[in-house]
Amino acid sequence: MDDYDIDESIDLSGLNCPLPILKTKKKLSSMSSGERLLVVATDPGSYDDFQYFCSHSGHKLISREKKDEMYNFLIERE
Repeated sequence: MDDYDIDESIDLSGLNCPLPILKTKKKLSSMSSGERLLVVATDPGSYDDFQYFCSHSGHKLISREKKDEMYNFLIERE
């Protein structure tokens, strides 16, 4: 994630489905089009959930990665 421009970040560690998606959706709604949000989560299901969320909401999932028990997602607002 170090090679990307990040405008905002949100740490959702410890939250389980559906809270990471709901809180991300709320955060993205307060951002401008083209801004990028870094999301940190620990819910294993989030790895697939964020891909589904972005493909159905129009936001762009730029990157997703797993490091140990942490999941990082970089999302660009539509």
